[in-house]
Amino acid sequence: MAVTAEEVKKLRERTGQGMMECKRALEESGGDPEKAIEVLRKKGLATAEKKSGRATAQGRIHSYVHHNGRVGVLVEVNCETDFVAKNEQFQAFLNDLCLHICAASPLAVRREEIPAEAVERERRIAREQVAGKKPENIIEKIVEGKLAKWYAEHVLLEQPFVKDQERTVQNVLAELVSKTGENVHIARFARFEVGETAKD
Repeated sequence: MAVTAEEVKKLRERTGQGMMECKRALEESGGDPEKAIEVLRKKGLATAEKKSGRATAQGRIHSYVHHNGRVGVLVEVNCETDFVAKNEQFQAFLNDLCLHICAASPLAVRREEIPAEAVERERRIAREQVAGKKPENIIEKIVEGKLAKWYAEHVLLEQPFVKDQERTVQNVLAELVSKTGENVHIARFARFEVGETAKD
């Protein structure tokens, strides 16, 4: 189907993607802008996956202190070149990421960074909640489902992004990779709150 220049322009304004990518996504989705956004997101994730093995020796450490002066965040995000580290999209991502960490209080960047004892504790709690109430053969599936939900609440990359609950932080990161053309890696973060001791 024919896609108008105005439709392409609107999609580009919403997504920040190139004109040709937006045109192709609209054509692929039959002119539906919401479906086109989904197409662009999937391509962004695929692009991010391809670039995930590339070295990220550049980047920035960014800080944020909440207006009440009681919560602060430090985050390190790496990329491939200093050129990208200085660009507006990368800087905006750093700021949004700090705001997200401030609000969502994740425990770790990735699942594998959460201490095994914390995961085991959650698994045990989930199992105790369903023990004796469900057939033994489906208990493990229920436990894994509960654990996946717990990860989505506590793992930074899996959390719904605070500025757009329809996307995860991983989705937002993948879109940044697609826009910058470089591998971008969230290395680590620290969240400080007045009166709160460090998490185990």
